[in-house]
Amino acid sequence: MSQSPSTHDQGSTPAGGDPKGPFGKLWLFLRQVVDELRKVVVPTRRELTNYTLVVLVFVVIVIGIVTGFDAIFSRGAEALFGSTGGVEQPVEPPAGVDGGAED
Repeated sequence: MSQSPSTHDQGSTPAGGDPKGPFGKLWLFLRQVVDELRKVVVPTRRELTNYTLVVLVFVVIVIGIVTGFDAIFSRGAEALFGSTGGVEQPVEPPAGVDGGAED
């Protein structure tokens, strides 16, 4: 593996010692962040469009697979345990019955 040559030792100060104090460490961190950001390759508009389309197609395919598994497993559960018919509604008392409240 080849590595790009570095102009300075990234783990220490130019004198060769560790950075002194919290501000020295912060400055070293920020300098390393800038060095890493210089290595970033920004995609072109065409590449970005292609990447976006690939992600969207992949997401649609995964949604289809998950929906299919959900349908298969729900039918299997209904066959195994029986269908409940959805949410049960409360039973209405017969007509003429107040449930104990009299005037």
